[in-house]
Amino acid sequence: MPMLTQKLGPYIKYPPNQKYVKRLSYEKKRLTELIESLPRYTCFRQSFNYTITNWLPFYWKGFNQTTRYTYVINDINNIESVYNDFHISKKRNIKKANTLGLEIKYDLSAKEFYENHKLTLAKENKRIKYSFELFEKIHNEAYKRKAGKVIYAIDSLYNIHSALFVIWDKNSAYHLINTIDPDFRQSGSVSLLFKEIISYLSDKTQRFDFEGSMIESVENSYRRFGAKQIPYFNITKLNSTSLKIIDSLKELKKSLLYR
Repeated sequence: MPMLTQKLGPYIKYPPNQKYVKRLSYEKKRLTELIESLPRYTCFRQSFNYTITNWLPFYWKGFNQTTRYTYVINDINNIESVYNDFHISKKRNIKKANTLGLEIKYDLSAKEFYENHKLTLAKENKRIKYSFELFEKIHNEAYKRKAGKVIYAIDSLYNIHSALFVIWDKNSAYHLINTIDPDFRQSGSVSLLFKEIISYLSDKTQRFDFEGSMIESVENSYRRFGAKQIPYFNITKLNSTSLKIIDSLKELKKSLLYR
C-alpha cells in the first residue's frame, strides 16, 4: 500500500439494473480476470475499500483475508443530528476547549503542519513515518483541487494544541493525519476540531471516514463520535517461503504483545 493510503483494491463498474445473482457472476468474472492479469510477484498485500464485500474470487485463487475496521459517519449533511450522536465525553471535551478559549484556524502550510507533527511526536520519543516531500505533494494537490484542508486549534499564546489534515471527494471525506501536542492532550481540542471540520464539510460531501483504527484506544475515541464500525478486507498472498516464515514470526510477535 502507498504511504498514507488506507484502502485501495479493485473498482468495478457494474452494468445498470443487474439482479443480485447476475451481479455476483459479473464480480466473479471481472475479479478473476484481474487476478489472472497480475504480474509476477513475491508478495501481494492490499486493503480493499469497504465497498468491496465479495473477496471469494481471491480466496479461490489462494489469497488470504484479514478483516479490519474503519469508523464512518454515513450522513454528515445534518450537522445538528451528527452532533447529537456524539458521546457525552466528546461534548464535554468540546465545552472544555471552548471554555479555554481555543481558537480554530485553517490552512496551516504543508511545512508548518509537518514540522508540528515532528515536534509533537518527538515529545513522546517517536519519529515521523512519512517524508515531507510526500506530504507536501498530497497537501498541494488536495488544495489545488479544492479537496483538502488543514484545520488546527491554538490558544492565546499561539500554541498549536492539535491539527487535522482532511481530504475529500464527492462521496466521502477522509481523516488522513492528525497531530496532538502531548502537553495539551487534555484540552479537548481534538474533539472540537472534528466537530468543526465535519460541519465545514457538511455541504461538500456525504460521509466522514475516520480511517481506522485497529488500535484499541483510538477505536474507542472514534466510536464516541457516533461513527459506525465498518469492516474492510486486507487481502494477502505470499509466493515466497522465506517471506511466509517472516510473516508468521511477525504475527507471532503481535499475538505475544497483545496477550
